[in-house]
Amino acid sequence: MRKKMIFAALLLILVLLVSACTPASPPPTQPAASDEGTRWTIAMIPKYKGIPYFNACEQGALEAAAELGIDFIWDGPTEPRVDRQIEMISAWIAQGVDAILVSPNDPIAIAPIMQTARDAGILVMTWDADSDPSARSFFVNQASADAIGNKLVDLMVEEAGPDAPVAIITEGLTDANQNAWIAAIEERIEELGVGMEIVRILPSDGDQSRAFTATQDILRTYTEVRGIWGLSSAAGPGVAQAVRDMGLSGEVIVGAVATPSTLVEFLLDGTMISNVLWNPIDLGYLSIYAAVAYLESGGQIGDTIYAGRLGYKEVRGDEILLGEPYVFTRYNVEQFDF
Repeated sequence: MRKKMIFAALLLILVLLVSACTPASPPPTQPAASDEGTRWTIAMIPKYKGIPYFNACEQGALEAAAELGIDFIWDGPTEPRVDRQIEMISAWIAQGVDAILVSPNDPIAIAPIMQTARDAGILVMTWDADSDPSARSFFVNQASADAIGNKLVDLMVEEAGPDAPVAIITEGLTDANQNAWIAAIEERIEELGVGMEIVRILPSDGDQSRAFTATQDILRTYTEVRGIWGLSSAAGPGVAQAVRDMGLSGEVIVGAVATPSTLVEFLLDGTMISNVLWNPIDLGYLSIYAAVAYLESGGQIGDTIYAGRLGYKEVRGDEILLGEPYVFTRYNVEQFDF
């Protein structure tokens, strides 16, 4: 009996010694070092940089990048040139970034390099303006084309009349988002059954002075025009300046899709009554959250994504929606600093 007790005691001591020498496994709720979150590198390219609209988009993207702890690259051409965008995207492919977010100057010309990036395993998304859908995974849409087109037409009908001849100064004739807005404008006019006619559409090529000159040319050629839409942050103030300088404020209604900071003086002096836009800071912010959501889910995005301070945002097919457009007027425009 005594021998059995001694043997049991020795066996217990041996078990305790082996346990002490064996490293403890981490608890299941504590990830090992190899399971820590990946630090993504995301590159984002605007149509061109240095204007208030894209500066505001960059501000929102930087905010989101800081919150999510990613390496963020922001760069773009200094004028709306798709060839320069292609060069930058090629460099990012060689660098091996995790995602490239593109606001295309030409949706068709840029598609091959976007597909090259996808073939290299890089997430490619569009934001602000779309490309050929086959060349990207998702489009972060600031507002649906229908919502923007409907709002522009409804305001113009209210301010210029249902039968007013109108014209459009766009950013560029190949811009996908602006062409979608124009199509929506035309559909809304037809839907309302009004006599409004679009007499001319001219590009500004991202240059406010060209928008100014194009507006003057239209108003001198088509003296019956009673409303003009400027569909960018360069076109909007160029149109308004031309209308004011020609002494036509109040006679020719100016509508725009532009950053409010570029239009404050024209809204306050009555040259313009309203401007339609969204918050570009929020657009840049959402774009980064959308990219990270895609990367971290392995592409398995559901019907909504979480977007930080914006809450949950709807995913509709292959588009992630920021929300409805906002109308800026003389009564609220000074509340915004973009």
